[in-house]
Amino acid sequence: MGVLRTRMEQDLIVRGRSEHTRRAYVRVLTDLARYYRRSPDQLSADEVQRYMRYLIEERKLASASCCQAAGALRFFYEVTLGRERSQFCIPIPKRARRLPQVLSREEVKRLIESVHNLKHRVLLMTTYSAGLRVSEVARLRVCDIDSQRMVIRIEQGKGNKDRYTLLSPLLLAELRRYYRVYRPTEWMFAQRRRNAAMDRASVLHVYYAAKRRAGIRKRGGIHVLRHSFATHLLESGTDLVTIQRLLGHAHVETTSHYLHLTRQVMAERASPLEQLALDPVEPA
Repeated sequence: MGVLRTRMEQDLIVRGRSEHTRRAYVRVLTDLARYYRRSPDQLSADEVQRYMRYLIEERKLASASCCQAAGALRFFYEVTLGRERSQFCIPIPKRARRLPQVLSREEVKRLIESVHNLKHRVLLMTTYSAGLRVSEVARLRVCDIDSQRMVIRIEQGKGNKDRYTLLSPLLLAELRRYYRVYRPTEWMFAQRRRNAAMDRASVLHVYYAAKRRAGIRKRGGIHVLRHSFATHLLESGTDLVTIQRLLGHAHVETTSHYLHLTRQVMAERASPLEQLALDPVEPA
């Protein structure tokens, strides 16, 4: 397993997959080997498909997790081992399409105000204000804040793409106050005891703790702040193409999903029931 793992990691690096994806794919392969107690290169296509059914039917993993597992296994067998797809088929499960949760402006305000630690508060403000992914806010550098142009540079975001997003004047003022207290050198939100980027788990812990204190029961992790950023911009009249660029989406169709989440769209669409002019009925 050690040699296979190394080969797979090298293949993932060569193809530009992120560190997060590499860890997730290797974990899938490790779980497969542990399930059968055999090396994955000794398994048949039927055995791998039975494992996928186990994930779906017995472990009842979310569709996104099952799709990731199938993608990891397909990568290992087709790229690392060079198996032909026609001879070693691993179908990708159909992914459930769910609209993301979005916080109202009042909920975002309540969430941020529930945090009294300056570093954690500014971290959540930055995530929402700029529409950042968890990996992007965790690896934000001091030099990425461009106060002259009022933009934040996101270097090598998802898909290894650079982009610029908004720098709010209010956020800039809070970042400056934060800088005077913490004096970050390289990473804006560095780990406590060493000059290294804050890890994802710590960022998530900050969000979930604030969510509990604010009494917010909507499902979803810190990515909800990114969805809320896009939806609130759309409700304020920002066009889809601009939001697409701020979020770093490759296709505007991805950004258009936020049209389903805006309150204006809901308010402008009257239910057909309103047009029936029903006669009133007396209570029995």
